[in-house]
Amino acid sequence: MLSIDTISAEELDAYVGRQDAVIIDLRDAEEYERSHVKTAVNIPYEEIQRCRRFPKDKLLVLYCSRGSSSLFAARELMKMGYTVKSVVGGIRCYRGSNLYFSNVHSKIKK
Repeated sequence: MLSIDTISAEELDAYVGRQDAVIIDLRDAEEYERSHVKTAVNIPYEEIQRCRRFPKDKLLVLYCSRGSSSLFAARELMKMGYTVKSVVGGIRCYRGSNLYFSNVHSKIKK
């Protein structure tokens, strides 16, 4: 069985902007548009096969809402030969300074 390397949500900031890493948001497009970690690309969990476009020398850092989908995706990507880290607890646990919110999120509803 493959051992999945995990990081805490607090450690996620260390990967933002790194040239050797790709942060992947596994939530659906609507959730991603509302908020996501800066520099993260959106590849919904159901479309995980799209990750094959990334070079295998890149570290893939995965997060989802709560952490379970990223663990399953990490296992699949590791089988494909990728180096992967999964964020424990997902974006719900993230309290860093690199969170992007869309304008739609900040509008007051009448």
